[in-house]
Amino acid sequence: MLKWSGCSDIGKVRKNNEDAFLGLRFDAKEVHRLGKFGGASTAKHDFTFAVCDGMGGAQAGEYASNIAVEKITTRLPRAFNRSTHEQQNNFTEALAELFVQVHRALVYLGGSYDECHGMQTTMSLAWFTPGRMYFGHIGDSRIYHLPAKSAELRQITQDDSYVGWLFRNGKISAHEARTHPRRNVLQKTLGGTNQFVEPQVGSVACARGDFFLLCSDGLIEGVYDHAIVDILRMSATVKESNPAQLLVAESVKNDGRDNTTALVVQVV
Repeated sequence: MLKWSGCSDIGKVRKNNEDAFLGLRFDAKEVHRLGKFGGASTAKHDFTFAVCDGMGGAQAGEYASNIAVEKITTRLPRAFNRSTHEQQNNFTEALAELFVQVHRALVYLGGSYDECHGMQTTMSLAWFTPGRMYFGHIGDSRIYHLPAKSAELRQITQDDSYVGWLFRNGKISAHEARTHPRRNVLQKTLGGTNQFVEPQVGSVACARGDFFLLCSDGLIEGVYDHAIVDILRMSATVKESNPAQLLVAESVKNDGRDNTTALVVQVV
């Protein structure tokens, strides 16, 4: 069974929210959009959650992130086949193809309409099946995993930026990565002038008590890993808590310069 909560805030500076998030319950025949919080069994359905952070002139970034989540809604259920859940390649191939389709749609619209010119988006997506989470990612939105029996929050996606590369290769510290002036300059996105799409895809086992966090980069600007762990652990002990809302509120209070979005999924 999964419990989830999602929250997005425009922040203190921006005039519009270019973040978008999505939750879906689906099988081979039908798809249902989920509310901002809830819970359901994974016995008969798969679940997908995604966070997108758009960018571009005027309202192009807002269009891009919303188009991306709509494409997920229409295209991902076509890849569902419960009889092949033991074959990981089917999931990674389906996710890679989904990213290509979203990219093509954004490039086409960006070249066809002035208000969409230059639009791009990040996309971090988690696909939950019984006992396993498959993910696809491009950009600098993130997916984190907090195992039930660990105090360490693990980032399972890689930031598609030069600063991310510097950090992964030990050339700068975590603090330097957070404060680097080029930390928001991306090397990969969906849309824009990129010709090819090479998303990061993979999977992790999930067990009862595990937390997964999908978030835009705005969230990380205002909260450190230890604060995220504290909020997630606390929420597990409070029946009616909304960890996504708590994370976003804490981040906006401490920073708030960017749109801020969190999607929290707990395996229960």
